[in-house]
Amino acid sequence: MMDPDHELFVSIVDEGGLAAAGRRLHISPAMMSKRLARLEERLGARLIHRTTRRLALTPAGERLHSDLRAILASLDEAERRVSGVSAIASGPLRITAPTSFGRMHLAPYLQPFLDDHPRIDLRLDLSDDYVDLIESRADLAIRIAADPGAGLTARRLAPNRRILCAAPAYLDRFGTPRRIADLKQHRLLAADGQLPWRLIGPKGSVAIDGHSHIRTNSSEVVRELALSGSGIALRSLWDISDALAQGDVRQILPDHEGSSDVALYAVQLPQANPPLAITAFVDFLAAQYALAPPWESRTDRTGLP
Repeated sequence: MMDPDHELFVSIVDEGGLAAAGRRLHISPAMMSKRLARLEERLGARLIHRTTRRLALTPAGERLHSDLRAILASLDEAERRVSGVSAIASGPLRITAPTSFGRMHLAPYLQPFLDDHPRIDLRLDLSDDYVDLIESRADLAIRIAADPGAGLTARRLAPNRRILCAAPAYLDRFGTPRRIADLKQHRLLAADGQLPWRLIGPKGSVAIDGHSHIRTNSSEVVRELALSGSGIALRSLWDISDALAQGDVRQILPDHEGSSDVALYAVQLPQANPPLAITAFVDFLAAQYALAPPWESRTDRTGLP
């Protein structure tokens, strides 16, 4: 049996605080604090920084939490083998993902996944901010990035092609750029932090700097601005392929695209034996994108190169 204080520490981290963990374990906040202090004293290391508003793990706390979660998963699997119960994905599963991608390409798959794994209690949180897995207590993050995060376990799920595009109304009004240098004379659209654009073309990489014609912190707003004819945007195919197929936007300068280093990843904290719920969901998503992501298939039908 595990040290009860170890289980108490894991509960504090997973629940996000002493009070919430105490309610789950039916232990008073005072006793929770006392036992945590006892564990820290025994280990000779501070595990958690405690303030009036939030909880944050120290580096030692991060290592211990990761190790203990792996041990708990191993113990659960060992008990299942002894009792003769087959390994079934179950329990809570908290996923975080970018807002648009989660709405368009995760939400439609959730019910089919839960039909296959009815014992999983799934929560999906959407945010365009960088989500820290420990601070948010998320089990899995879907990230679209060149670097999914140092010290994390990441599985590449799909490529992320990004193209330059604009609505026909914009191109009719301002003309279609014929060379990459022409972009300096056009209205660019990008969310905060997305410029400069780093593109790959026939002569290698090129950076396109400037200011967004309309400033916003929302990538979804940039998409709507591009569709309305406000300017030129660099958009992922998963986000814009339907609009391309319908002719609502057109690709411009097709010999230049966003860097291929950016891809879609499933990211989790490193652990020797991750819960089956995490593994099952990552495998499920990987299967959806095994041959080609659905947005790539839709794009192929538009004649896009």
